[in-house]
Formats: sequence, structure tokens, C-alpha cells
Amino acid sequence: MDSINTLFIFAGSLIALSVLASRLSSLFGLPLLLIFLAVGMLAGEDGILGIQFDSYSLAFIIGHLALAMILLDGGLRTRMKTFRVGLKPALSLATFGVFITSAVVGVFSMWFFELSLVEGLLVGAIVGSTDAAAVFSMLRGQGVNLNERVGATLEIESGTNDPMAIFLTITLVEILVGDIGGPLETLLMFTKQFGLGLVIGVGVGWLSGRLLRWMDLAPGLYSLLALALGFCVFGITSALGGSGFLAIYLAGLMIGNQPGRHINFILPVHDGLAWLSQIGLFLVLGLLVSPSEMVGYGAPGALLALVLIFIARPLAVILVIKPFFNFRWREVAFISWVGLRGAVPIVLAIFPVVGGVENSILYFNLAFFVVLMSLLIQGTTLSLMARWTKTEVPTSTEPSRRGPLGVLPENDFEMFVYEVNNEALEDVPIRLLRFPSGALISALFRQHVMLHPKGNTLLKLDDVICVIGRSEDLPALNRLFNGDARLKRERAFFGTFTLDGAALMSEVASAYGLTLSPGEQDMTLGEFISLRVGGHPVVGDDVGWHGIHWVVSAMEGNKVSKVGLRLYQ
Repeated sequence: MDSINTLFIFAGSLIALSVLASRLSSLFGLPLLLIFLAVGMLAGEDGILGIQFDSYSLAFIIGHLALAMILLDGGLRTRMKTFRVGLKPALSLATFGVFITSAVVGVFSMWFFELSLVEGLLVGAIVGSTDAAAVFSMLRGQGVNLNERVGATLEIESGTNDPMAIFLTITLVEILVGDIGGPLETLLMFTKQFGLGLVIGVGVGWLSGRLLRWMDLAPGLYSLLALALGFCVFGITSALGGSGFLAIYLAGLMIGNQPGRHINFILPVHDGLAWLSQIGLFLVLGLLVSPSEMVGYGAPGALLALVLIFIARPLAVILVIKPFFNFRWREVAFISWVGLRGAVPIVLAIFPVVGGVENSILYFNLAFFVVLMSLLIQGTTLSLMARWTKTEVPTSTEPSRRGPLGVLPENDFEMFVYEVNNEALEDVPIRLLRFPSGALISALFRQHVMLHPKGNTLLKLDDVICVIGRSEDLPALNRLFNGDARLKRERAFFGTFTLDGAALMSEVASAYGLTLSPGEQDMTLGEFISLRVGGHPVVGDDVGWHGIHWVVSAMEGNKVSKVGLRLYQ
């Protein structure tokens, strides 16, 4: 009984300490995952609490459970529309990119650590994939709002590249222990990993989404059912020889992109579960590490990380993306930099340990140092690199709170809460606001007192407004309540003047004294910009032409709807 009580005390204390220590992330700019890892190390056998934990098999199970939960949450939050610009380059990075990265790191490891070719390639395979937990956490936690092309590519890549790394790791481990079959068997394993993961993930995920949409459950049960179905997908796929990680990510994607009231109940709960998984996973990995035994691996591990960050990852991104997709060099540079390594390499490094590979502790310690260096170097400079490579776009105002009313089973009305920060709205009567036709103000709070809003009610700064509308009303509402600071940033980025994407180029050229080629006369401005960026434009794309930056400021589906004009500075 005492051991159970001790377990509860230690588990609760470590999780609470990790959550409280997360405050350091905002104060000092440290990656949250690094803080969780440090808390685990401080609690470990060489740390303050001296907790003895050396069960690699238990860490292996916990790692799989946590990664499955994180990938499910990532799939739930990935919007299918991002596949428009990010799917093909992301899949290329998730397959060929991982292979190239692993090969480069493997050759270096073979030479530097005096390993055999297979042993060196195993080191490369273990650290070859980016980590979904690290990428999702860093991008959302640091508030970096990337342009859709770059953001979608990174998120989809991190959610789909684990199967390739797992396939390479398992294959190389089997070669080292003598259990590998022939080339045909290896090819079959590769096909099963990706094929079963894709088919089961999409198929069962779609059916799960339909089931959740159809069922009428208590609000708290939707998230539980989604989690249970996701774990079933992971287990069934893995048992059949497929990639459970790919399957559960795709299942989450299918569930999250089916409209219905269930989504509003699932996402908040799964956000907490994903955080718990990240905290638990990095705490366990921190406990598993013995710093006293790793001192000798510090210098070679750091050097391996530098090779990965500055040579292998950039080379893979350039070879896989630049010749085949319309990415600008600054976007390629940022994608190269955000090859974040997190828990996945450390979990993969447990494969050689449980598989009985000779000198298996080498792989674990090297993977740990690679993750540590990646979080320290790449994780702390994410915002800086986004600004430097100009891949960040301004964020518009969003509701401080929102929630469904539960009136309709689909396309339900929601309550959006905004604070008036825009000086242009000071003393403006409510009836003069350019509201979406389907939205209305239900309440207005001023100095903690609720007022009944009328058409002649004058708005004041710091008023809190409750708006009832639908999700399609959000873009117009966000623009309306944009604060002055955000408006200035938007104008600095997109330009002071905005033109309609449907405007004819002949009229634009006549108004601004521009010269057009014969084929451009009958184009619209949106079509012209799309042509200049090479197709698939996204908000934030800019074209330098006649001394003006023509910046895509709004999209409607695949069409450019608004273009800003910003003069060269």
C-alpha cells in the first residue's frame, strides 16, 4: 500500500512541478519539452530525488502510448484544406527526406564513431524523423503564425514521417541481430507499414467520424469514445504489421474534419490529454537517463546533432523540395531549420535495447544528446528564424472565448467574446457596425456591468462584446475587432491599400501606370499573382513588380480574393 501511495505522490508532484515550471518557457523562451525533460532528469537517480528507473521496456510502452495520443490530437487539429498546399511536399519529406537524412547522418556516424555501415545507418535512422510532439508544441506554444504553405508542410510531415523511421530502424535492428529476411520480405514489410496504415487509418477514421457525428452522447463521452476508437485503430494496424502511428494520425484527421457538435466536445479534452502525454513522456525519458553515464557521450553527441541540424536536414530538404515544388529559398531555409527532434528518436533508440543489439546504450545516449541539442538550438530560435526568413504572417484578432450553443446538430451557432481594442470603434453606434448578416450582439459588458445593447448604444474601449454567429462569420468579426496594434502590423505587412483579386489586370495597369505583356491583359489580379508565385498561393505570398510588393492578403478556397500593395522600403 505504501508503494502505491508513494507512486501517487511522486507522479502527482512531478506532473504538477512540470506544469508550474512551464512558466519558465514564457519568461526565458525555453522550449516546454526541454523543461519537462529537465524535471525528469532532476528527479532521476543522479538528481535531487534519486528515483531509480531503468525499465526500458516500460518506457517503450509509455512512449508508444503517449506518441499515439499526441498524433491523434495532431490529426484532430489538422484541417483538410491545408493539404491543398502541404500534402505532396510533406509526404516527400516524410519518405525520401527521412531516408536522405538518415543516410547522411549514418555515413558520418560510421566514420566518426568507427561503426560498421549498418550500425552507422541505424544511428541515422533513429534520429532521422522530425517529432510531432516537438513540432506541434513549438509552433502553437510560441504563437508562430506561419504562412499556410510552410506551416501545413511541417505539421503534415511531422505527423506522417514516423513510419519511414520505424521501418528503417526495425530493418537495421533485424540485420544486426540476424533476423532479417530477404529483399522481398523487406519490401513487403515496407508496403504493409504504409499501406495498412493508410487504408485502416482513413477507412476506420472516416467510419469513426460518422459514428461520433451520429451518436447522441453526454458531452464528456465524445472525447472518451474518440480516444478509444483511435487506440483501436493503432492496435489493429500494428497487430497486422502496419504503422499504427500513421493510422492513428489519419484517423484523427478523418474525425476532426467531419463537421458536427462532437468536435466542440472532443478538442478541449484531447488538448489536455496531449499535454499530459507530452509531460509524462518526457518525464519518463528524463528519469531513464543517467547523466553520470552520459558525460562521455556529450561531445560526440553534440557534434552529431550539429551535423544533423546544419548538413543532413538542409541537404534533404533542398534535394526533396526545391526542384519539385514552388517553395522560395527563405521557406526552404525555415523548413530546414524546423527539423525538430523530440521524443520519437529517444523512443526509437529503445528498439536496439529491447531487440538485443550489441552496444545498444550507444544509440540511446546519442539520440538523447541529439534531442537535447535540437531543442536548445532550434527550439529556442523558432520565432527568430520565422521573422528572419519572412515566413511569418500577422495574426488577426480572435475571440478571447468561444463555445457552441448546442442548438443545432450541425453548423451550430456559437458565442464569440471580443474585447474592443480598436480606437476606430470608440463612440461608434452599434447599428453602424459592419456585421455579418447572420451574426448579432447578445450582450455587452462595461466595467463588469452587463448592458442591454441597442442600435444607438455607443461602444467604448475595453468593452466586452458577446456575439452569436457561426464559424464562417469569424473572418469578418475578427477584422472588425482588430486592435490598433494588430492593424498597424497588418498594414506594415500587407500594405495600406488593398485591391480586389477579381480586378482585371488591364484596369489595374491603367490606374497605376504599369506595363503588361500581351498574355496578361485579360487576367484578373488574383490569376496574375497565382501565376507569378507558381500556383497554389497562400496568404503572405508577395510578388515584387514595378517597385511594389503585391501581397496576398486573403484567399477564398484556391483563389486570391484580396491583394495588398506595399511599397519597397
